[in-house]
Amino acid sequence: MSPAPVAAPPCTAIVGHPGHRRVTLFQAALRAAGHPPARVVPWARVLAGTARFRDGDAVRIESPGEDRPTDLLLRGVTDPTRVEGGARWYRSFLAAVEGIAHGVRAAGGTLLGEPAELAVLFDKRQCHAALDRAGVPVPPSPTSGAAAPVRGWPDLRALLARPGLRRVFVKPAHGSSASGVMAVETGAGGRIRATTSVERTSGGALHNSLRVRRYEDERTIGAITDALAPDGLHVERWLPKASQHGRSADLRVVAVAGRATHAVVRTAAGPLTNLHLGGARGDLDEVRAAVAAAGASFDGLLRMCEATAAVFPGTPCVGVDVLPATGWRRFTVGEVNAFGDLLPGLTGLPEGPAAGADTYAAQVAAYARSRTAPAPARP
Repeated sequence: MSPAPVAAPPCTAIVGHPGHRRVTLFQAALRAAGHPPARVVPWARVLAGTARFRDGDAVRIESPGEDRPTDLLLRGVTDPTRVEGGARWYRSFLAAVEGIAHGVRAAGGTLLGEPAELAVLFDKRQCHAALDRAGVPVPPSPTSGAAAPVRGWPDLRALLARPGLRRVFVKPAHGSSASGVMAVETGAGGRIRATTSVERTSGGALHNSLRVRRYEDERTIGAITDALAPDGLHVERWLPKASQHGRSADLRVVAVAGRATHAVVRTAAGPLTNLHLGGARGDLDEVRAAVAAAGASFDGLLRMCEATAAVFPGTPCVGVDVLPATGWRRFTVGEVNAFGDLLPGLTGLPEGPAAGADTYAAQVAAYARSRTAPAPARP
């Protein structure tokens, strides 16, 4: 008789910040599923070159964000609120991930993620182009693929003069959490306005702020653009979004192991719906009803998110930002987030494979399924 299958530990090591809620929430999911806690390998040791992995390790990489010393090492800035430094962060992060991958392979372990896909996910231009090639609907972009880069304000001003580009989102190529993002719109008589979380000091430094502000001075908008352009910019058409109770709305859909498992509605008074910038969770049941009333399919929205996840088959979990068009009939993918699972208290879609489970429990279950192995034969 063949031996019964035995489930190997789904995750034995986490590269992350000890005590950070991302790590503690994942550890809680491991415990709840009856698994031993994973060993935490601090990002600080990875960046210092002293991280070590063990034979048979299954290693999860967590976000290196929200830690000042780590940010200093990755971006080379002394103030974690500074916006600049994205290109250096990207190079440093990818080098660190490659180092992790090499260390895990050398120890005979398994890395739960694909470094090459992280390189695409953390470059908005590459990610947009990859989705477009795969047939995933994305906002039109004049900077995707082989298009000429935006080197500063004159280039962006010229793009704004093109048909269909009167309103655009300007995004740092390697940013996250809306850092440095500007929603720029032009009007009659040369009027221009930028909505952003960027605070520009009198000395010209750019800082992230938790307060969304509006600039209507072209010199200021131009100076922000010029400061961000050396790190790379992605520009895309600002598509009018659907609303819920008079507030603009979009969705974050989490896909685990290629399946759409969780969804949350985000609403805001302005174009930036990020929850840490004052956005609020909306009503998903109302979205379902609005989509059905428009003659569209919520299931089709989820399948679009799964098609997005399929572009990154080696990435265990992605957060897909879905932009619903006015009227709730059409949907596009605005961004894909490699660490888009931090949604405390959100349980899985009732029709999905993670009903009742949070995003971390869903990943633990998926890891466990992928780690099932035959039991060793008896001597």
